[in-house]
Amino acid sequence: MLNKYPIWKYFLVIFIVSIGVIYALPNLYQDDPAIQISHHQSATSVSESTLQQAQKRLERQGIGIKAFEVTNKGAGLLRLNSFEDQLKAKSIVKDWLGDDYIVALNLAATTPDWLRSMGAGPMKLGLDLSGGVHFLLEVDMDKAIATRLKGIHNEIRSELSKQDLRYKVASSSTNTRWVLNFKNETKRDKAMRVVQGKYTDLNITAGEDGVIYWLSYQFSELKIKDIEDYAIKQNLTSLRNRVNELGVSEPLVQRQGRNRIVVELPGVQDTAEAKKIIGKTANLEFRLAAQLDAKAGQYEILDRKEGGQAKLEKKVIVTGDQVADARASFDENGRPQVNITLSGGGGQLMNKATRTNVGRQMAVIFIEERPYTKEVEKVVDGKAAVVKETRFKEERKIISLATIQSALGTQFRITGLDSVGESKELALLLRAGAFAAPMYFVEERTVGPSLGKENIELGFKSVVVGFVLVLFFMLVYYKVFGLFANVALGLNLVLLIAFMSILSATLTLPGIAGIVLTVGMAVDANVLIFSRIKEEMKRGLPLQHAIHEGYDRAFVTILDANITTLLVAIILYGVGTGPVRGFAVTLSIGIVTSIFTAIVVTRALVNLTHGGRQLKKLWI
Repeated sequence: MLNKYPIWKYFLVIFIVSIGVIYALPNLYQDDPAIQISHHQSATSVSESTLQQAQKRLERQGIGIKAFEVTNKGAGLLRLNSFEDQLKAKSIVKDWLGDDYIVALNLAATTPDWLRSMGAGPMKLGLDLSGGVHFLLEVDMDKAIATRLKGIHNEIRSELSKQDLRYKVASSSTNTRWVLNFKNETKRDKAMRVVQGKYTDLNITAGEDGVIYWLSYQFSELKIKDIEDYAIKQNLTSLRNRVNELGVSEPLVQRQGRNRIVVELPGVQDTAEAKKIIGKTANLEFRLAAQLDAKAGQYEILDRKEGGQAKLEKKVIVTGDQVADARASFDENGRPQVNITLSGGGGQLMNKATRTNVGRQMAVIFIEERPYTKEVEKVVDGKAAVVKETRFKEERKIISLATIQSALGTQFRITGLDSVGESKELALLLRAGAFAAPMYFVEERTVGPSLGKENIELGFKSVVVGFVLVLFFMLVYYKVFGLFANVALGLNLVLLIAFMSILSATLTLPGIAGIVLTVGMAVDANVLIFSRIKEEMKRGLPLQHAIHEGYDRAFVTILDANITTLLVAIILYGVGTGPVRGFAVTLSIGIVTSIFTAIVVTRALVNLTHGGRQLKKLWI
């Protein structure tokens, strides 16, 4: 029988539409403004008593708290009554807690538990709509140059030691220039020939000062530029990897000027976690424990995480830069560990160092740049004032000190970690890649919803106006069939929002433009179908046959038109960045949903109301 769906097709349409409604519903619940408190150490959770004290302090300042909670990641969340209170609350809590805690602006979801239990959540809004977090980071180029030159100096020291060329490091040596003092001219000149023959990127000078013959070396200007470019590129790669680990949609990570990097995370839900992972300049060093008869200057003393100290050789075996992969897991006793895979070169260095030192202890050192606040006197507007400045200090701590049982290669494990959170964070930082140089937060800006309020209002208005005009036109021009198209158009918007929510896509202002375009494209298919039905009616076909032929013959045209548009959207997504991708994502999803609603849903409504009946007239 013409124009009759089997019962399972109706149930399929109802099922898909129901799923769409459920997953679109969370977007009706507006997020609460909030501040999030988390400890610098992932293993340390924020206690409820800390949140209660924070609540009391804020209430004394006239800032109301809607609720507070400890998240499953151990962070504290204080829900506020208005966005105006956010900045004030952050400043008050930050000053009270000090440098051991990260206090960040956040948006707390208000989705009901029954929707969350089904995995339903709202789609994210871009930086231009509901805001997000903006970081400006500065790469410490002096540290990058100093680290590279120190590595070269260690190689030179080994080479000169092999040739019995003794020297003393002069007090005039700096991070970017090393000066070596020799007892006579012959040894100095021989050392100079060794350095010149092996390191062509160094500017080498020699001279004498009384009875001291000195040799100095530093990087050439061209080499310094290469080091700076490498540091920026390596840090960009590591940042992008870390952002990908956070699961942020459509992030922006790009270079700005000579030594700065901009990071924008639109619609991010956990700004504190983002800052912790992005800002952590963590690295590892593997070193042997010093021999008992080691002389002063051949070793250094570092603190152990569990307490106490240990003497370690200054020579580094490998660093975190040579880690190819790192995964958190558990040892045979159920304690957290990190499985390390080194690169080929790193594996060779590790094997060479351990195969001749079986029975000795090897330490794993965790290196981190920690921020601290210092009050300094400055002249502001011609007057002396005390201002707070953020400084950074390097902390080195031994996280593991174990005896070498056998020669190690490219794969081994790090134990001695306190918690699963610590092992996961260490694995993430190593997997994402170490920074070539430390980076400091120069600017941190959380863009609140008020900034994008006008964009949201205008974008919403454009969708509503376009939607209403299309509804009116379809109803007037196609009558009852236009009503079917309008129902399908409404369901199309619901399914589009549901799909974007399921995919955790970020909606931007260009994305709203994609929705407006989708509204027009969604009824375009129905216009083709209805026009075809009217043509078949003019040819004298029975009404049931006209309906059948209209849907059947228009299908190929609709499919061709939408596939070509989808191909363009895919190309836009592939070559575009940021907002362009937002438009491409919305357009692509809209094409898929519009094909389903325009062809399947309207056909189901037509079959349900007109199928299998003797028709004398069609209101089309």
